Amino acid sequence: MAKCSVATKVGYFLAGASMGAVVVLLLAPKTGEQTRKLIAKKAEEGKDYVASKGREFRGQAEELVEKGKGLVSKQKERLAEALETGKEAARSTLSRV
Repeated sequence: MAKCSVATKVGYFLAGASMGAVVVLLLAPKTGEQTRKLIAKKAEEGKDYVASKGREFRGQAEELVEKGKGLVSKQKERLAEALETGKEAARSTLSRV
């Protein structure tokens, strides 16, 4: 079975919910004009919702990238310290010989 990311699952859920809402609206006992206005209103609300969630996800992604950069920087520092310690140990060993 193929694995889906959370974003993919959310996308499928939103698409299914949107299709279900359209079907319900089309079967509702309202005039065509009222139904079209309602569909347009709901589509606009959906667009706004998706845009806000996109901004939210982007903010979270940017935070994760910054954390990742910080971790990489710390690891580079630790590696540099380890290399320097190794060099000093090698020099110390060579000076004894």
